[in-house]
Amino acid sequence: MSGARRTRAPFGRRRAIVAEARDLGAYRLVTALDTGGPQDPRPGQFYMLAAAERWGAGEGERPYLPRALSFARARRSGEGVLLDFLLEVVGPGTERLAQLAPGEGLWLTGPLGVGFDCEPSGTPLLVGGGIGAAPILALQDELGEAIAALLGFRSAAHAEAASLFAEAEVCTEDGSAGRRALVTELVRERLDRDGDRTVYACGPPAMLEAVRALCAERDVRAQLALEAGMACGYGACFGCVVPARSGYVRLCVDGPVLDASELTDAGVPEAGR
Repeated sequence: MSGARRTRAPFGRRRAIVAEARDLGAYRLVTALDTGGPQDPRPGQFYMLAAAERWGAGEGERPYLPRALSFARARRSGEGVLLDFLLEVVGPGTERLAQLAPGEGLWLTGPLGVGFDCEPSGTPLLVGGGIGAAPILALQDELGEAIAALLGFRSAAHAEAASLFAEAEVCTEDGSAGRRALVTELVRERLDRDGDRTVYACGPPAMLEAVRALCAERDVRAQLALEAGMACGYGACFGCVVPARSGYVRLCVDGPVLDASELTDAGVPEAGR
């Protein structure tokens, strides 16, 4: 993998301090100050997160393992970097992370994995679905705010995450915000108008597979962030393995960003946001 797509993580976990935590519609946005890690994580890379207190501390208490989350934004601040994480509560891990308050500790390991190739061969087309909007936001910051993103959400409450973007076209499944459509419909329309694109996408498996198929039909390059639940984050447990043309790959070290041409099917269960 290209070194430009990966920032190496320092060994071991380190303690960051939560600087801000606020609700954003159906999501929770947690910002932590990391003073011990690199200041240049690549869009699409992820961190393993765990609350510094009350994380599997008692008998039978969950969660047991850290949670893998892509960062949504990285901003240098003094001798550290402020990292934004967009959370949706779906289980005990994300519930505990969403309870973090300013001043509390957050264990970080990362940045890990391979991010997006930020040198597109055509005009960038950014596509985010649901919580998968997080790494797309980091990518917009990297490529330039003038590059609009296509964002799809379930409802207006989820679509409030679009307020983080400088430029975005929004659609929702129920029509409560933006256009009533699936984001893949917007992708099809853009590619039919201009196929000289590089598509960057992150979202649920069905969305990623639809994007992969659309791009394959039109011979358009696409990079997909197939992020999955991960137990270790560094390739030891093989819990995030997905099939590719060359064989099985571990998303935590070979991805999570893969070229769509490497895949025959991006709709692998649990390989997506």
